[in-house]
Amino acid sequence: MTHRVGRKGQVVIPKAFRDAVGLEPGDEVVFARHGNGIRVERVVSPDLLMGRLAGHDLLAVLEADRRRERRR
Repeated sequence: MTHRVGRKGQVVIPKAFRDAVGLEPGDEVVFARHGNGIRVERVVSPDLLMGRLAGHDLLAVLEADRRRERRR
């Protein structure tokens, strides 16, 4: 899927991607260089993150996340 960068440097994030990560109007994103490209991630508030991790083994969650990242 390709999109053009507008005159102001803007790019529309396709709906399928927004839906997949739960991105809604007004949400914040962070940009990072990733190899020869750009990575865009939704900023998750600490309160929301703590709610998601409540009752979970944080170390196990982080290790699983790293394994998923290595497979990409």
